[in-house]
Amino acid sequence: MRFFTAGESHGPQLTAIIEGLPAQMELTAEMINGELSRRQGGHGRGRRMQIEKDQVVISSGVRHGKTIGSPVTLTVVNDDWKHWTKIMGVEPLEEGMNPEDVKRQISRPRPGHADLVGGMKYGHRDLRNVLERSSARETTMRVAIGAVAKQFLRELGIHTVAHVTEIGGVKTNPETYAGLNVAELREIIENDSVYCADPNAAKLMVEAIDTAKANGDTAGGVVEVIVEGCPPGIGSYVQFDRKMDGKLAGAMMSINAFKGVEVGLGFEMAQMPGSEVHDEIFWDEEQGYYRKTNRLGGLEGGMTSGMPIVIRGVMKPIPTLYKPLESVDIDTKEPFVATIERSDPCAVPAASVVAEHVIATEVAKAIMEEFRSDTMDGLKKEVSEYREYVKGF
Repeated sequence: MRFFTAGESHGPQLTAIIEGLPAQMELTAEMINGELSRRQGGHGRGRRMQIEKDQVVISSGVRHGKTIGSPVTLTVVNDDWKHWTKIMGVEPLEEGMNPEDVKRQISRPRPGHADLVGGMKYGHRDLRNVLERSSARETTMRVAIGAVAKQFLRELGIHTVAHVTEIGGVKTNPETYAGLNVAELREIIENDSVYCADPNAAKLMVEAIDTAKANGDTAGGVVEVIVEGCPPGIGSYVQFDRKMDGKLAGAMMSINAFKGVEVGLGFEMAQMPGSEVHDEIFWDEEQGYYRKTNRLGGLEGGMTSGMPIVIRGVMKPIPTLYKPLESVDIDTKEPFVATIERSDPCAVPAASVVAEHVIATEVAKAIMEEFRSDTMDGLKKEVSEYREYVKGF
């Protein structure tokens, strides 16, 4: 499976094309729209989320609710486009019109964004050409793609969830939700304003977000993604670029504003002896091979172990502040305080939704690489036979 996304933040629409999905997989717009709605939610989101009500249109690759094996095209219309038609129009400027007369040109790069370096790389003197594509608005389509991937995984008995474990220095107590499966976790977080499974921490997180907003500041945090039901042996140890750890870490780090990633116990392992890190192996006739612990986060030697995949990502505080940072105008070279393009004091809850979907996409891709995936029924049969094989290995 491969995919591309296209579109600008204030352009007419966002588009994704997915190629390689098996035929006969159930897929409807409703399956995707619910996930898009979750991406726009969470305490701390700004005004743009009230402007856009994201709804997907499936325009190819699906007939009567099932994929047909050809590329699937997904489109989300930007409702705010009507206010940007002249500023972001595709057609050439009218004769005699100076490009500098176009409204909302930007020559002042914002610290922490792609503005300055992107302008250097592509030669843009109007930095809007950079920020329109580097905007986190692009993650709309990666959630849409991930929603398709999640539907694919569900049909194979693989389920995902993501939740917030830290915002603004407020951390959850993992014992609060220890032992809960993916479905139980999801039920809790979908009824929480910051998508957190620890109710006490959730209240403090809301306060931390409100305090940051009152101070003209922003708050970052940590999100955790769990994938349950993935069979062992997905990925490979034989080449560095086939290792599942690397693929998942790369997917997590591809999300806007993410600056760190860890699997299982992650950085905590640096302070622990090996005897308290590795997961001992057991076997019984009912389960096959299993571990009583999951400190390595479901990944060993670049492959899935059969235990739940557990991966966390660190999101930095959004760099656009109501208490602006200093920068330099690229035209005048004069110092200034940065302009405000968006106003989310915290997007960590929404980022957890994005994280879940990019991880689901990567797991789906890896499974399609492992098994013949022209038809959904054929794939289900191969995966089922493989599960039986590894159980009795």
